[in-house]
Amino acid sequence: MPDFNDLTLLPFCAGLTLLGLIASWAAWRRRGLASGVRGVAWSLLPVSLYMTGLLELLWDVVKSVTSWVTHLIFSPTVWAGVALFGVSVVLYVVSGVAMARRGDAPEKVAKPKPASDAIGELTASGPPAASAKPTKQAKPAKAPKAGKSQESSEFDEIEDILKRHGIN
Repeated sequence: MPDFNDLTLLPFCAGLTLLGLIASWAAWRRRGLASGVRGVAWSLLPVSLYMTGLLELLWDVVKSVTSWVTHLIFSPTVWAGVALFGVSVVLYVVSGVAMARRGDAPEKVAKPKPASDAIGELTASGPPAASAKPTKQAKPAKAPKAGKSQESSEFDEIEDILKRHGIN
């Protein structure tokens, strides 16, 4: 591939800019000011790239990519590297599927619910905030009757807890 040559690129960039400016003038006459200004913006790019040194950088990138592609096609070592990359991606995906089946998948962070959604809901963080107004007033707990067995008193306690949290 030919090397970057300052002497040939400066006239080339200046010529592209000059042709672009002429086309911009024609676009301005035919289609209006906006088209002409947009054409001037595109026309100034070749000279600006040359003056900032970005044209040389762009040339080096294109040259490097072209060299890499030609070496990729004819090099068994590079193809072995591409195959290893593919195997690593497949193994990573398989491990994620295996973790999900086992239940070891990392837990997703749950988004906090707004206070209006948390009213009447029993949560691990405790009752809803004091600023949240419950929709139903909690009723006082009923005293268990003396004639009930131990099981019914446990159910009554659970029922009272649920009622206090607004769960019916």
